[in-house]
Amino acid sequence: MDERNNLYFYYQKEDELENQIQALFRVAEENGFQLVEDHHKANIIVSVGGDGTFLQAVRKTGFRQDCLYMGINQADAPSLYGDFHLNTFQEMVDVIKNQNIEVRRFPVIDVKINDDITSHCLNELSIRSALIKSIVMDVFIDDQHFEKFRGDGLIVATPTGSTGYNKSTHGAVVDPKLPCIQVTELASLNNNQFRTLGSSFILSGDRKLKLEIVQDGNDHPIIGLDNEAFPIQTIKQVEIALSDKMIKTVKLKDNSYWDRVKRTFL
Repeated sequence: MDERNNLYFYYQKEDELENQIQALFRVAEENGFQLVEDHHKANIIVSVGGDGTFLQAVRKTGFRQDCLYMGINQADAPSLYGDFHLNTFQEMVDVIKNQNIEVRRFPVIDVKINDDITSHCLNELSIRSALIKSIVMDVFIDDQHFEKFRGDGLIVATPTGSTGYNKSTHGAVVDPKLPCIQVTELASLNNNQFRTLGSSFILSGDRKLKLEIVQDGNDHPIIGLDNEAFPIQTIKQVEIALSDKMIKTVKLKDNSYWDRVKRTFL
């Protein structure tokens, strides 16, 4: 267990949660784990909250490739990123101590904005108009023009992100073992001048997607990376591709991605 006994906890500083977190700390230390305040020194990064907190934990710790991420749910609500709950923390400790774990790998997408700003997404990138008007974008696949989109915006989701914002706009739920990205429209306008596919489409992992924003006064759209909005003064183009990075998470045996989807939605 020596190579994976440094834990870093990521959570929202709230009084009610703080008391529960202190109990987790005691259980961890009693079982031989070392708590670290610098996530760079951790072998396991533990997110306590929900799926939103898990996304923030991954983002704030830099999408690390050399550690495991673990999600602990604060409530009993279903979660697609967390196998454990606050009241089953001892179970998590036992799983790690006995090395009775399986590792689930979640795909990530790379994002480049205006050729100079780079980032990653575990769930999705969304781009929407910041004005009360539609946004116009030229959509390129592998540098070939595909369509001219006009509407409220577009979502580009990873397979695991397909159950989030993407699903709420009637996109498909995708198996995370498929290396791909999905593009879903938000209220597209189709007429004699603008014509879009009118449905979600899925691109294989070796495809490159580029969105060029038509500069018609709507050149300051809202860019969302996972559950965080990025204020950027002027956006001309966004390039998206499946990353070589994979987020490794601890999972319980006999608890597949589709088990989670079933518990969450059915």
